[in-house]
Amino acid sequence: MSTDEFIELALGTPLDLWLGVEGESEQEQAAREAAARDILADDPGMVDRTTALAVESIGRTMPELLHLAPAPRPAMAARRRSVRKGAAA
Repeated sequence: MSTDEFIELALGTPLDLWLGVEGESEQEQAAREAAARDILADDPGMVDRTTALAVESIGRTMPELLHLAPAPRPAMAARRRSVRKGAAA
């Protein structure tokens, strides 16, 4: 089974529906995007399931990609907090 076939099986839709095809007309693109919106409206949990599947797959095949360091806090946010510590009037 190819990667594309696996993804299509997991999504339950053709991969081209979400990614488009090279050379499609504006009318074909609009129709494809309308169909995709309808599918997501009928199954709003699809995005969460797809995201979970992607994370699970990445975790099995490339776990180093999931070892993320926390982002540093912007200095401006720290200054705002210190200014707000005064007594309320």
